[in-house]
Amino acid sequence: MNKPEFPSEPNAAKDPSALTGSMPPGATPPISGGPGGQPEASPAGIRWRPGVIGIAVVIVIGALVLGFFPRWRQRQTAQANMIELATPTVSVVLPSYYTPGEGLTLPAEIRPWREASIYARVNGYLKDWLVDIGAHVQPNQKLAEIETPDLDQQLDQARAQLQLAKANLHLAEITDDRWQELLKTAAVTQQDADTKTAGRETAVASVAADLANVRRLEQLVSYETIVAPFAGVITLREVDIGDLIIAGNGGLEMFHMAQTDKLRVYVHVPEPDALGIAVGQTADLVTPESPGRKFTATVITTSEAISPVSRTLLVEFEVDNSQNQILPYSYGDLTFKVIHTRPILTVPDNCLLFRSQGLQVGVVGPDNIVELRSVQQGRDFGQTTEIISGVTPNDRVIVNPSDSLIGGIKVRLADNSAMAGAK
Repeated sequence: MNKPEFPSEPNAAKDPSALTGSMPPGATPPISGGPGGQPEASPAGIRWRPGVIGIAVVIVIGALVLGFFPRWRQRQTAQANMIELATPTVSVVLPSYYTPGEGLTLPAEIRPWREASIYARVNGYLKDWLVDIGAHVQPNQKLAEIETPDLDQQLDQARAQLQLAKANLHLAEITDDRWQELLKTAAVTQQDADTKTAGRETAVASVAADLANVRRLEQLVSYETIVAPFAGVITLREVDIGDLIIAGNGGLEMFHMAQTDKLRVYVHVPEPDALGIAVGQTADLVTPESPGRKFTATVITTSEAISPVSRTLLVEFEVDNSQNQILPYSYGDLTFKVIHTRPILTVPDNCLLFRSQGLQVGVVGPDNIVELRSVQQGRDFGQTTEIISGVTPNDRVIVNPSDSLIGGIKVRLADNSAMAGAK
């Protein structure tokens, strides 16, 4: 069978240009390396071009940016939180004006008109006590009895010694009289008569000494009975039957009593108001045990000097307590009938700092920087304190400052700061 004949392509194997067709001048012929002289293809089957490479670079850079930005933002947030935590948060308050108007109310200390601590004057044992706490007693009323067996024996001995001294004195008197008669007849010498006279005088002195000793012991024996020194009420009893009693202040206080029919009231008046106090001036006393009731107190004396510690004047009042409606040793409020026209600048007590430099407060400036200021304290109104100098009504004063607070640091104000101040 005859093979088919195809048109022949002359010089096809010899001329490479015949395979690729005509090429422009300067073009690079394709590299042949495949079988039959065919060109090799890329592994992906496509050719890399500059546009594809640029897109890939953009994708890589975007991935890097997207991975770096969250970490950078997280780091910035952490640094901001650290700065915020390092900045102290404080609450502030504005000083407020307080105008007392008519009257000046001050805390008062109520004391008995007279009081006494009763101790024993002799050693012994308590035989019995006759009054208890709360008993109202009269002057020289018997309170207790003490047994003093040793003292009783000393008194008996002293009395016997006195009797012996009196007997010796009687004998010395008789002897002296006889020798004086014998001296008149020159039966004895003057020296012997003078000796008998001196013996008589010695006996007289001995009797006087023994008599004084007896009286001393009798006085001590009288202290076996404990009596009230004045009219009052028994506020303390510290002994019981059979207790060993030691004489003097070194022993146990047996009773404490106070005179309560009238009382003394002590008040510390601030220095700016000291000159307004005069003897005879009256004030109203209010006590916790009698709420709503006022007692009239009268100034009886003052210390006439300002205390260098508290800068106040100590004033003593007298108040009637014949109805026993005021308890001694208690506290009350005393209101003077005085007109006050000057306003008083106050801050809460929990704003004050007690430092070695004196009384200070922490003030927050417009830039939230703390400044420590020394202030001069006036009167105390309980929860607030008068500030005479050091702050103004527009200053932001720190409430509850820490002991480690220093000036120059930056703080952050709390959202609930009471900027209205203490009213």
